[in-house]
Amino acid sequence: MKRDSEFTLKEVIQQLLNTYRWGNKLDEVKIVESWEKVVGGIIGRHTVNMVVRNKTLYVTLNSSVLRSELHMARSKIVQSLNKEVGKNVIDDIVLR
Repeated sequence: MKRDSEFTLKEVIQQLLNTYRWGNKLDEVKIVESWEKVVGGIIGRHTVNMVVRNKTLYVTLNSSVLRSELHMARSKIVQSLNKEVGKNVIDDIVLR
């Protein structure tokens, strides 16, 4: 029997995420961690930096050839990353 003051660990963690508004940041971290899985190892090795701001993923690459190739597939990559996380976290990718 569950008392009113007893919570499961999942409920406590969810309350913490909601109270401190960490849910969005956690989703952004998941997007960054999913990058190499979605685009592949070769592109992942040429990725220098990634940051999410205002629902846009900013990706810095050290190869101009890869940057131009990825530019053509931005919308597909956005869809794949959001699908990997399970929700709509980003709307666009800016390649630098």
